[in-house]
Amino acid sequence: MSKLIFKRKRLTSFQIIILGFIGIIVLGALILMLPISAKSRTVTPFNQTLFTATSAVCVTGLIVQDTATYWSGFGQAVILILIQIGGLGVVTMLASFALLSGKKISLNQRNTMQNAISAPMIGGIVRLTKFVLKGTAIIELTGALVMMPVFIRDHGLKGIWMAFFHSISAFCNAGFDLMGTPDSKFASMTSYASQPVINIVLMLLIVIGGLGFLTWRDIITHKYHFKRYRIQTKVVLVTSGLLILIPAVFFFFCDYADVSIGERITGSLFQSVTTRTAGFNTADLTSLSMISKALFIALMLIGGSPGSTAGGMKTTTFAVLIINTVASFRRKEDPEMFGRRIGADTVKNASTILLMYVSLCFVGASVISLAEGLPLGVCLFETASAVGTVGLTLGITPQLGLLSQCILMALMFLGRVGGLTIIYATISGSNKKMSKLPQENITVG
Repeated sequence: MSKLIFKRKRLTSFQIIILGFIGIIVLGALILMLPISAKSRTVTPFNQTLFTATSAVCVTGLIVQDTATYWSGFGQAVILILIQIGGLGVVTMLASFALLSGKKISLNQRNTMQNAISAPMIGGIVRLTKFVLKGTAIIELTGALVMMPVFIRDHGLKGIWMAFFHSISAFCNAGFDLMGTPDSKFASMTSYASQPVINIVLMLLIVIGGLGFLTWRDIITHKYHFKRYRIQTKVVLVTSGLLILIPAVFFFFCDYADVSIGERITGSLFQSVTTRTAGFNTADLTSLSMISKALFIALMLIGGSPGSTAGGMKTTTFAVLIINTVASFRRKEDPEMFGRRIGADTVKNASTILLMYVSLCFVGASVISLAEGLPLGVCLFETASAVGTVGLTLGITPQLGLLSQCILMALMFLGRVGGLTIIYATISGSNKKMSKLPQENITVG
């Protein structure tokens, strides 16, 4: 027993985060196997519940069974709990229980909490966690209350449950929905494409959830004084704004030509927002142009911002790569943003993350394409959606075989936990060298 305790104490914060996610996923899968979780009151195969639990905890939204028509109220509640845990992070949720019970948070626990929410320093981490929990509760409740009248009008008292479900799912950037019917499964939000209240509220919830907890605190602390924001907050806000506006303009002119101007604007904005990691859709994705689908893949890989409920390689990674490219074109030694120099380690990490996400997406798509006999482009869309924890699909996920589903589960997990977290958890930092090898340049480009 003492050996187990000793080993447990030697777990790094990154290993704890990974094991926490795995534990919640497996537990959720086992609960979803229970007959009470399915409307048919039958035992659901483990591979299907594992896929559903992985998608929920990794806040992705890819599903093999329609959430509204297959799962019972109990099963839907389990999925919603998994989404909430996954959105806030397993460590944050465990810390919240410790705070509620009045227990003191140890230094090791604070360090784990810091890594879990990408906080810049360990000081004040408990206050930040309380801020995150309080802010999440207020935002999700507000979103549910605003959408509730519309859902009650359309679905009766069931609309109360639907309002809370979609509010939490949107804020956590999960993309799970309860819109499916026996005649129209996997419908997502297409039936509300022309409903402004639902569209606007969902977009706001997705954006707020995807900005990151540290960005919230910076905005609340400094209000409208943009110059006082941390550089990360400035980068997140500017990059997120551009990644919403530019694709929305593109979608407006290239798609949605058969609807009214109002619906065209709303639809373009909604798809630009949700593509980044939320996974809801108000249009038939299979009818979009090939160039729009290609843009979808790029946006899905970028994802949300650090320390948020969203996945993907992150907006800050994308911004650093762009600024570094500009610096290279201008023959400047270091990339600069908002009057600050970006360190070489940050650029190196950003390049590593980009290569990792692109490689995972392409390799996963290639294997699925070979295994299923599907076009590579369609498979790239699914793998980008998985590794970016988005949940958008061209409709092939429910028909995929076990191998392909396992690949998507692995991609969803890597996308939510983070590639660097996996590397830091498996590779010890004890191999650092104090000395450096002689430098010699090679020609690139």
